[in-house]
Formats: sequence, C-alpha cells, structure tokens
Amino acid sequence: MISVIVHGLIGLAIIVWIVASNRQVYAKPAKGPWFSPLECVYYAAGIASIAVGYYFNIHFVADAHGQGNLFAGPASYPHFLRMQFANPAASSGNQDYIISNLVLLPVFTIVDGYRRGLRRPWLFFVLSDFTSFTFPFAFYFATMERQRRHAQSATAATPVDA
Repeated sequence: MISVIVHGLIGLAIIVWIVASNRQVYAKPAKGPWFSPLECVYYAAGIASIAVGYYFNIHFVADAHGQGNLFAGPASYPHFLRMQFANPAASSGNQDYIISNLVLLPVFTIVDGYRRGLRRPWLFFVLSDFTSFTFPFAFYFATMERQRRHAQSATAATPVDA
C-alpha cells in the first residue's frame, strides 16, 4: 500500500511543479471568476478519473495481501501489466490506452505546450504515470482554457485607437 501512497504524493508534487513553473497561467484572470465553468468540468472529470483509478489500484494491491513488492509478486507492476491483457476485451481497450498515453499525450502536450509558451509541458506526460491517463488531459485542457481567458482579459483591457 505504501507504493500507492508514494505514487499519489509524487503525482501531487508534479502538479505543484507544473503550477509553480507557470504561475502566470494559473493566476486569476483579470476579468471573471477564478475558475470558469468549463475549467470546472475539466477538473471534475480529471479528479473523478483519479478517484476511480486509485479505488481500483488500492483494491489490486489489497488483493495481494502484502505478498510481493513493486517488481515481483501479485501486487507487482509486471503482474499489473499482464492483467491489463488478461482477455481480448481488456487487451482491446488497453492497447488503445497505451498507444494514446505513450504517443498522443506527450506529442500533443509537449508540442502544443511549447507553442503556447508553457514551461515544462512534458510534465503533463510524466503526470500520467502517477495520476491517471485522463487527469493530465483534463488538466491540460483546463490550462488551455485558462490561457484563453487571460488572453481575452488582456484584449479587453487594451485600449483601441479610434
């Protein structure tokens, strides 16, 4: 169970690192509320994915009854990976998840993040190993929405010559 707790703490540390690296993005926009309704939807989906994922991860580790460790035994990472391909239905969904997580998530967040001026956008990909696959996407989409709101506030505050 310690590995699940450590995993969660590392995930929280990465979130703090992302926010600290991009303080201007996560600052309250000049106009409007701290969070827009769309940002709240993204964060709610992301947080729900973490809660559900950790629920199942805790049960996976608890079912091992303390046998083994991270590298060997019923609660090990190799066993966890094998279980993802336990039958054709699980294999179908998990191959899609793995390709999306290892290719699309990093390519999208890194390329788009640098284009948007984010610092350390690769951390969104790293975060996916410690939270869930959905959370980094939701967090990134909320970040894009926050940037849009900042740009909208800046445009509204800039006087137009008549």
